[in-house]
Amino acid sequence: MNQAPHSNPLPSMAQPWMPQFAVSEETDLEPVVFLPGLLCDQQLWRHQVEALSDIAAPMIANLTLDRSVEAMARRTLAVAPARFSLVGLSMGGYVALEIMRQAPERVDRLALIDTSARGDTPARTAQRKAGIESLRRGRFLGITHRLLTELIHPRHVEGAVAEDLRSMAGRVGGAAFLRQQEAIMNRPDFLESLLAIDTDTMIVVGDGDRVTPAEHAEEMHARIRGSRLYRIRECGHLPALESPEEVTRLLRQWLLR
Repeated sequence: MNQAPHSNPLPSMAQPWMPQFAVSEETDLEPVVFLPGLLCDQQLWRHQVEALSDIAAPMIANLTLDRSVEAMARRTLAVAPARFSLVGLSMGGYVALEIMRQAPERVDRLALIDTSARGDTPARTAQRKAGIESLRRGRFLGITHRLLTELIHPRHVEGAVAEDLRSMAGRVGGAAFLRQQEAIMNRPDFLESLLAIDTDTMIVVGDGDRVTPAEHAEEMHARIRGSRLYRIRECGHLPALESPEEVTRLLRQWLLR
């Protein structure tokens, strides 16, 4: 795919928010809010931001500052435009669904990528708590090899995708990781609220996702009226990095629909 030129570099994570909207109200660019996943920052969306710069004015939310999904959603809404399209991956998808509960009238389109509407299971919460206690007693290890094998397709465990993940985790850091884990553990179950979504919705899942497998995507697709479901082959939990061209193609179709 030919990428449109993009002259503005992605902003620093030192900024609490990363808006890149054009100031003029006369712009034809579509405001798009991107919500990263756990231990991810703006680098997760680099390909999409650059390749869609001819049609989209992006804002990449920093989801490292709050201890609840509800607070993450409120902070995003406080700085987002009056109306926008919304893209969330994994933890970002939880925040997107909370935004749909808090302010559905502001969202023109919704894209949910490798995420789930279910709340945390007791077993998964216990695992998170054990990891939190281990981190508090020791040091933040970032993305370990074991975690890599859970997150991404085997073909990416060595190479650029793995390095991107490690670099993002290093920037996000241990303190933010603890806040994010607390938010994820205590997130609400969104299954019933899916029935109220009346927004053009696209759902995307990697066929090899072990964190939120395809059945979670199918569950959301069955409950959101008129939604479209796409599966990406040979892809794990992070298709924005693993299959960036395919995700960008789907987002372009979605934005131009």
